[in-house]
Amino acid sequence: MSGTPGADSMDASTQEPTQGADMRAYHLETPGTVDGIVPRESPRPEPGPRDILVRVRAVSLNKRDLLILNGTYPLKAVPDVIPLSDGAGEVVAVGAEVTRFAVGDRVAGTYFPNWLDGRVTPDRFDQPGATLDGMLTEYACLGQDAAVRVPGHLTWEEAACLPCAGVTAWHSLTGGEPVTPGQTVLTLGTGALSLFVVQFAKTLGAEVIATTSSEAKADRLKALGADHVVDYVQNPEWGRAVRELTGGRGADLVVETNGPDTIEQSVRAAALYGQIVLLITGNGRRSGIEISNAAYAASLATIRRVFVGSRAHFESMNRALELHGTRPVVDRVLGFDEVGEAFRYYESGAAFGKVVIRVS
Repeated sequence: MSGTPGADSMDASTQEPTQGADMRAYHLETPGTVDGIVPRESPRPEPGPRDILVRVRAVSLNKRDLLILNGTYPLKAVPDVIPLSDGAGEVVAVGAEVTRFAVGDRVAGTYFPNWLDGRVTPDRFDQPGATLDGMLTEYACLGQDAAVRVPGHLTWEEAACLPCAGVTAWHSLTGGEPVTPGQTVLTLGTGALSLFVVQFAKTLGAEVIATTSSEAKADRLKALGADHVVDYVQNPEWGRAVRELTGGRGADLVVETNGPDTIEQSVRAAALYGQIVLLITGNGRRSGIEISNAAYAASLATIRRVFVGSRAHFESMNRALELHGTRPVVDRVLGFDEVGEAFRYYESGAAFGKVVIRVS
């Protein structure tokens, strides 16, 4: 971490020279195939008056990146876009009017550069890696409002895991009616977002129930902090198993990451006045969610949609990470020349935690 931020706290000579320098960046030239993501050299961007130039150190993959690649993401990617929303690095140059950061600061870009606080509105939907160039590049030029400082105890690879999955998990637990100590949180599977939920829910004082179909993953979930793990293959009516574990009361909050495939059981698992945070509403097999009358008629649970979060959510999460020394779960780190391999491995679904690409 640097000292007091601000353009006037440094000499201009400390900025990394950018004029005439080249960089490598990946571009989505041909949607629909990983081979369509190709590297190219181009001039390094020059920061505008209120911009920061970030030397990207690491980036990570999210499900939305596969959807963008396949053309099924709600936001249509601009042609030739630089992929990936999630990345972290160090500030190497700042514009003349920048006050939030100084050269040397460790930062991550935000998922919604224009959503700073409050409720999101349609004019704030732009996202890196989709409608804006993303972080799969050696250097990224960001507006000073579109970045946050990252916790000092995290590696570059860990810091690159935060903007999408981390913020979504934190917002799921702290938005709406925030989780309070002693409540029960149910999370589904072992995707990176679900692992963040396990970690954050424990730091908030909640009891955590997780689902998986793997005994090995069940052990890892318990090591991460889960109090109970339910095998959803052995217990296809796992909503009932959750109720048994909670003395018949059900989970106070369910972070629903699979939507059409699991929403019925999530409703049955939720407490009478529980919350269900719905993150996925459709997939390739089902175009929407369906809840039986028998399940929902017996419930007064609230279904709440969450779409990542604002810069304020990100900063709040970072304070919690620093306070508790929490580290994201990283499954695998690959090199900048292994982008195709990283996408294919992530797409396989084998990862327990984040798939990261080390840029430099």
